[in-house]
Amino acid sequence: MENPYILHMFSPTNNISPFDVNMACDAGFQVLMPYSGVGLDQIYGLTQDAIFSRGPNGVKRTGIFIGGRDIGMAADMLDACRGAMVPPFEVSVFADPSGAFTTAAALVACVERQLRKAHNTELEGKTVLVLGGTGPVGTAAAVLASSAGAKVLVGSHSSAMRARVASEVVNARYGSSVEPVEAGSNEQKEGLMPQANVILCTAKAGIQVLSKAQLKNAKSLLVAADVNAVPPAGIEGLGVMDDGKPLESGSGKAVGIGALAIGNVKYLCQRGLFQRMINTDKPVYLDFRDAFATARQLVA
Repeated sequence: MENPYILHMFSPTNNISPFDVNMACDAGFQVLMPYSGVGLDQIYGLTQDAIFSRGPNGVKRTGIFIGGRDIGMAADMLDACRGAMVPPFEVSVFADPSGAFTTAAALVACVERQLRKAHNTELEGKTVLVLGGTGPVGTAAAVLASSAGAKVLVGSHSSAMRARVASEVVNARYGSSVEPVEAGSNEQKEGLMPQANVILCTAKAGIQVLSKAQLKNAKSLLVAADVNAVPPAGIEGLGVMDDGKPLESGSGKAVGIGALAIGNVKYLCQRGLFQRMINTDKPVYLDFRDAFATARQLVA
């Protein structure tokens, strides 16, 4: 009888996401062990406990998943896991805090697809406005859009300081060129509309970020996308299953992408990365860049 596939799930928060547990199980992991409240200083010891207990063959059927809500902490934990490996005692590690890496990857990949399909153009050189952009999904999406050559503006509806701090952190860590903007009031959002070619709404569920009236000022808008599946929609008039449906805006040519259309790609992306951990012959270390490459393949 072969050893089962075991996934150790580390999170600095109080609990592991049930979503991630379900996804890992459906992808083929047979034993899931959650660890909550894990500090960065504990990762080295936990990782070595995982790798030395099963032998060189057993490690091929062992993996580590990193959750939480902080993309910087998740990246640090992934690096700490990598540093704890002692080949041939080495396992695969996948970081996806709050599903942010796979959601952001699906979001930006879907936008790229609609830019090509509806407008015969690419993300490079476009101005991308990320609203509600200081959370895990928003900051990850900002990094990915910047890496694709876009000019990225990040706004927070709650605090201009949060936008500045978030931009400084991702720019320092990932070499991005993300710019903070003030987007707390309706007037400020209206003022940002004319320059946006792409709008990404990544605010908390159940919050309407943009109204139809504000979209009338979006004279250059090509694509708008929203990851919020809980009513009301983050973008008024955008349906959760929309995938390239015309959206009322000042440009007269914008298309929209809804949360469930993005979610379908996110689901396949996360499942695919879990399965990659199971099927690989050599250990892999998966983060937002791997998620983006996978999402791009899925929408191609």
